[in-house]
Order: sequence, then C-alpha cells, then structure tokens
Amino acid sequence: MKQVIAARTDIGMGQGKLAAQVAHASLKAYEYADENVKRRWKAEGQMKAVVKVSGERELYAVAEEAKHHGLPSAVIEDAGRTQLEPGTPTAVAVGPAPDADVDQVTGDLSLF
Repeated sequence: MKQVIAARTDIGMGQGKLAAQVAHASLKAYEYADENVKRRWKAEGQMKAVVKVSGERELYAVAEEAKHHGLPSAVIEDAGRTQLEPGTPTAVAVGPAPDADVDQVTGDLSLF
C-alpha cells in the first residue's frame, strides 16, 4: 500500500510551500479512501513518495488517470496567502491504494 503525491516543478514553490502542499494533498486523498484501505495503509507504515509533474496539464492528467482507475485522489489549489496566486493547482495525491494500482498512474514520474 502506498500513496504518491505529484507536485509541480514549473511554479517555483519554496521548500516550505512544497512541503505544505504535499501534506494537504496527502491528507485530502486519504479522506477519500475507504476504511479498510485506511487501516491497512496505516498498519503498513503509510508509505509515501513525492514525484514531479512539469505543469498544470500533467498534474490534471495524473488526477484524471487516478479517477479512471477508481483510486482515491485529490488535487490541491493554493489559497494564495504567500507565494502563489489563489487557485493555483500545486499537487495531486494518488492513493492510498495497492502499490501496483498507484504505479499504473504514477510509475513513470521522477522522484522529487
């Protein structure tokens, strides 16, 4: 079981902003998972990986692919309080779900 969070590389997020957006995406996608998946993922250590997407188009393509496969997912849009304009899509989380299912959607993306 794992979760992969894809974050944009084209918008110049600082390290703190990146960490916050990844955390938001992780938690939001987790909320969409069913209870059995949540329990299993927590019991297995809540494996997460952060990968890169080049821009908004690729971010939404990952989100659509996750939905197509019936995986829990969540796109995060920034509130605009610090570095980015309000509504800027920053990250998408896929999972928690079985590794192979998540890999179908994110397996070709490079680690952040």
